[in-house]
Amino acid sequence: MSFSLSGFATSSSSSDQKHVKVLVLGSGPAGLAAALYAARAELAPVVLTGMELGGQAALTHTIENYPGFPEGVGGPQLGELFQKQAERFGATVEFNTAQAVDLSQRPFKVSTDNGDYLADSLIIATGARPNHLEIPGEYELTGKGVSYCATCDGWFFKDKKVVVVGGGDSALEEGLFLTRFASSVTIIHRRESLRAGKVLQNRAFNDPKVHFVWNSIVTEVLDSGGAGKVTGVALKNVQTGETSTLETDGVFIFIGHTPNTQMFEGQIEMRDGGYIVSNMHMETNVPGVFVAGEVADNHFRQVITSAGMGAAAAIQATHFLEKEEAIKA
Repeated sequence: MSFSLSGFATSSSSSDQKHVKVLVLGSGPAGLAAALYAARAELAPVVLTGMELGGQAALTHTIENYPGFPEGVGGPQLGELFQKQAERFGATVEFNTAQAVDLSQRPFKVSTDNGDYLADSLIIATGARPNHLEIPGEYELTGKGVSYCATCDGWFFKDKKVVVVGGGDSALEEGLFLTRFASSVTIIHRRESLRAGKVLQNRAFNDPKVHFVWNSIVTEVLDSGGAGKVTGVALKNVQTGETSTLETDGVFIFIGHTPNTQMFEGQIEMRDGGYIVSNMHMETNVPGVFVAGEVADNHFRQVITSAGMGAAAAIQATHFLEKEEAIKA
């Protein structure tokens, strides 16, 4: 992964305070698209990258469904292009992480590892992280057969066997999507019945490519040949304790997402699961605070939709600041 960090602060102290018009939290597609639009409005936005440069998209080996790249584009490469375009118009991208946020008054105060920011407007694009199984082999083989996005990676499993872990709507939706490519899809669920809606269940039960392993959990992702790719999974029946292995070329894990909103709890309206509530203009219930990407979107979770939300958030932030200036004048 190669990102330039033109705005990296190396000598700030905790007593420093930087006043900015637009502060963007998060450097995924939503955050960098917001930075681009805010920069083109000459608002000199500052982006705090967080711990993952480029967001979740940067962890994807190849993105083949983003318009303009008919041959596909690497996730890290796309993030770098997003960043360069935003910086070209005056955005500053800082390798820095917000530790605490105060939304009780404006300018909003954001405390970071390298000092405090006072922001006239704030765009929250901190994203969401897929829930992990936390088992051996999962992290080591992520991107090498382990995936959390069928839409992103399904094409790579043409005529191959895959397993899907989970029993909710996302697991079945993604599992059914994978039948377009895979020769077989085995859904592994820890219970003896699914949580997904009946329509999805019926589709899955009636699809000849879809198979089920009930009352079982995956205890390890296997790389039996040591070649750095998935060859199977180790299973345990939660009722009998019996263990077994299942050969597979890919493991798709859909056991939910967790939005990165912990620091905003009690300060902004959220819905079940911790996702930030916004209207169609990306406005939250706190005037001057906007939201974009998977921190608010638990349905689409695509690079293109996150980027669109980021652009909308920046446009609304621009209108908000313009109205404020007009009132002052």
